[in-house]
Amino acid sequence: MSQNKTNFAIPLAFVGMMFFAIGFALGINSFLIPVLKGTLSLPSGVAYLLLAATFVPFLIFGYPASLTIAKIGYKRTMALSFLIFAVAFVLFVLSAKQESFMLFLVASFVSGAANAYLQASVNPYITILGPIESAAKRMSIMGICNKLAWPVAPLFFALVVANPNNVQIADLYLPFYIIIGVFFLLGIISLMAPLPEVVAAGEDESSVADCPYAANKTSIWQFPHLLLGALTLFIYVGVETLSLSTAVDYAKALNLENPDFYAWIPSIGMVIGYICGIILIPKYLTQDMAMRICACIGVVGSLAIVLMPATISIWAIFLLALGCSLMWPALWPLAMADLGKFTKSGSALLTMAIAGGAVIPTIFGFLQGGSLGAQGAYWLALPCFMFILYYGVAGYKIRTK
Repeated sequence: MSQNKTNFAIPLAFVGMMFFAIGFALGINSFLIPVLKGTLSLPSGVAYLLLAATFVPFLIFGYPASLTIAKIGYKRTMALSFLIFAVAFVLFVLSAKQESFMLFLVASFVSGAANAYLQASVNPYITILGPIESAAKRMSIMGICNKLAWPVAPLFFALVVANPNNVQIADLYLPFYIIIGVFFLLGIISLMAPLPEVVAAGEDESSVADCPYAANKTSIWQFPHLLLGALTLFIYVGVETLSLSTAVDYAKALNLENPDFYAWIPSIGMVIGYICGIILIPKYLTQDMAMRICACIGVVGSLAIVLMPATISIWAIFLLALGCSLMWPALWPLAMADLGKFTKSGSALLTMAIAGGAVIPTIFGFLQGGSLGAQGAYWLALPCFMFILYYGVAGYKIRTK
């Protein structure tokens, strides 16, 4: 890798800003879903298609993003993603003016494409910026930037719109215009940021010997720990999206006062977990052990949210989010270990797996609108955490000779 430890601070600061932008863009959904459900009279399952439209592009653009990175580098790809974000929010303005749910889906799709390019560049960049055994610590720092942005998005809308207790689609124009300007500015900042290109061990021809495990491989399909990691990431992103984006909607379903307040519950859980990761990894806690502990917390949280009295159960989303906190920081380095010359391809596969955020929340939305109801739909989280626990125990260890 090309960076010395003493040079981490400045790149981390700039990339942290980009992780915040990722969280903000995704957090907008937690505000839009209940607004569109109310103003357009949409069923729950249909409204949650907004999340699906945001996450499907990861499946489509994950590999093209890796090709873009190989062609123009990490930094320019980051700048390109912010330009696409700006275009997406122009489409959001048009969607609001026409009050068209289909256009909102298109705008969310373009926003998801921007997110796919940004995720494909920033995640491997942080992973290979320093020693692989401390990657989870760096990812935890980025995670704080990312997850604090999720509740900032609905709070931003609540502050900008005229009547936050009765938001109409026409109220969305001003916040969307502000976001367009901010993302365009971030694109310019990305181009000017002092972010040197980084290379993983064994990624270029001159350092193949640094990664003997990958030296004789001919395809990413020969890395079973990567393939299982991609499936685990698919499931994890889905269940994390549930914990981060459903709190406000669940509070409204329970007729709780000030439902926007509950957007902070999952973010606090995530941030506490990330702080623990920064302090404990790798000195006191290995990345795989952190993943196992979090999976167990997620199992407990899943059971608590469906078994406790409804008005109290919303606080169990804290455990759901805490259980998700160190999975992303641990999954990326565990799945990308020893990929060598396949590092960018492996990153593309993991980026594509983020599409889990489209599938699982959509299933949740239809379960919520069915016989299980708003509370019972959270049963979906339990098998997700059980599979993640398997990967943390055994899945990441699988290797081919």
